[in-house]
Amino acid sequence: MTKMKKVVVIGGTGLIGSKAVKLLRDAGHEAVVASSRNGINAYTGEGLADMLAGADAVIDVSNMMSFDKDVITDFFGTSSRNLTSAEKAAGVRHHVVLSIVNAEKLAANPYMAGKLAQEETVAASGQGYTIVRATQFHEFLETLAGAYTADGAVKVPSIDFQPIVGQRRRRRTGGNRIRA
Repeated sequence: MTKMKKVVVIGGTGLIGSKAVKLLRDAGHEAVVASSRNGINAYTGEGLADMLAGADAVIDVSNMMSFDKDVITDFFGTSSRNLTSAEKAAGVRHHVVLSIVNAEKLAANPYMAGKLAQEETVAASGQGYTIVRATQFHEFLETLAGAYTADGAVKVPSIDFQPIVGQRRRRRTGGNRIRA
């Protein structure tokens, strides 16, 4: 049996964070919600030291919407520096960050540039880490279309793009549960 772990979920009240918290708790772990709603701010560092005390891992699914490259790159880079520094000080062993498939091919998009800055900051931090690159979620299609719209036309870059559903669904197949 796996020992219960304390996992802090940065952005734990959002679309993905709330699902991660539920899955962790269902698996018997102590999932701690960290968000600005409970006084935790990865960008400023507010509340991180106390929140990370005794944690085994951090899952960063924080988000910010901006189409200003400097703003979004600063947000993800600064937040990741603050998190990984506080994690090392608290003895947290592992950092997991959610990113996006093909982000490097879309670096001209300000949001994708921000996600790349986040990945690079975590990789250079010296903290143990995993970068999970997921495809875009259906729930964000309207936002994505808006980002690539100019003069009434949507101009999507030439990349492989297959959104997935961010909600967990269960299907029965031959008596086995398949999670997608």
